[in-house]
Amino acid sequence: MTTRRLWLAAGTLALATVVGLTLVLTGSVTAQRSSDGVAPRFQVDPWWPKPLPNNWLMGQAAGVAVDRHDHVWVIQRPRTLTEDERGATLTPPRSLCCAPAPAVLEFDVDGNLLHAWGGPGAGYDWPLSEHGIFVDYQDHVWIGGNHQKDHQVLKFTRDGKFLLQIGKADVTGDDNDPVHLGRPANVSVDPATNELFVADGYKNHRVIVFDAQTGAYKRHWGANGRPPGETGVKPFGNPVHCVRLARDGLLYVCDRANNRIQVFRKDGTFVKAFVVAPATRGGGSVWDLDVSPDAPQTWLYNADGENNHVWTLLRDNGQVVSKFGRNGRQAGHFHWVHNLAVDSKGNIYTTEVDTGKRAQKFVFKGVGPAEQP
Repeated sequence: MTTRRLWLAAGTLALATVVGLTLVLTGSVTAQRSSDGVAPRFQVDPWWPKPLPNNWLMGQAAGVAVDRHDHVWVIQRPRTLTEDERGATLTPPRSLCCAPAPAVLEFDVDGNLLHAWGGPGAGYDWPLSEHGIFVDYQDHVWIGGNHQKDHQVLKFTRDGKFLLQIGKADVTGDDNDPVHLGRPANVSVDPATNELFVADGYKNHRVIVFDAQTGAYKRHWGANGRPPGETGVKPFGNPVHCVRLARDGLLYVCDRANNRIQVFRKDGTFVKAFVVAPATRGGGSVWDLDVSPDAPQTWLYNADGENNHVWTLLRDNGQVVSKFGRNGRQAGHFHWVHNLAVDSKGNIYTTEVDTGKRAQKFVFKGVGPAEQP
């Protein structure tokens, strides 16, 4: 094996070592352009997370988020465990294992479970089908739901104390209703304005914005930044599956069934759109998004639950430069990869629904020659 040292210019110089095919950073490369032919590289950690205590088992994992402490939050669906999976809870017990874990699970970077909570309680409508989780800059935990009756977003403290509900279970409106939601899929909070952006959703076809403290309505828009349903504009499909803010203020929206990412300013002004795997049918190719943690946030990561890939795109132009994952059951494979989130070190965490029912960690290994997507 040969080792070479290279100087890479990307605003500042950084010393890197090429070992085999992996570029291991020893300085701080701030960006790489597509002409460089490089992309982030990842390796699955098959031991993350560690086994849950108390005979707990995870059901469909329908959301993942990383907070400012690099703790990893997973929301899962306890009701989706089959009878044989929750056999120890039946009367009489069917088997020695297992029991449904609480819906909200907080892990550290090593995969240790730190806290677990969630479920129905006084003063709020817990969703019938948990969907999406986000932890904001004040450590508030936000969740949504995608059951036919789930038309609410909930806000909790990090230890599960209820704070706010926007929308109401089993009550919905249309795409121009400023009060009622339509099966909201996920949210993002802007730390600069404390505004809550909601991907709304599995019934509606829009992004809607509220005050994250009071729940007061601010604004909403549909595809291309136009009013939902406007003639001549291809609407968001169902579901509008994610919203993700970058540090430069651009908002990325998952138009899942249309295989496209739409990019907006925070006021709803349309900027551009990227198409990913355009021939994809079924559930579509754009299920969730996150951005890389380097200073310019060079890369955009796309969870594709139909093709069971994580695509890496250049954030400035949407060019697909690499991918990892495939349909399968082994570590590093996916079945319906539903969500992803990136920590401050560039590691990616994923969750899977349907029969996948797991969370995985992919360790960032620096940038190297881009594999053909």
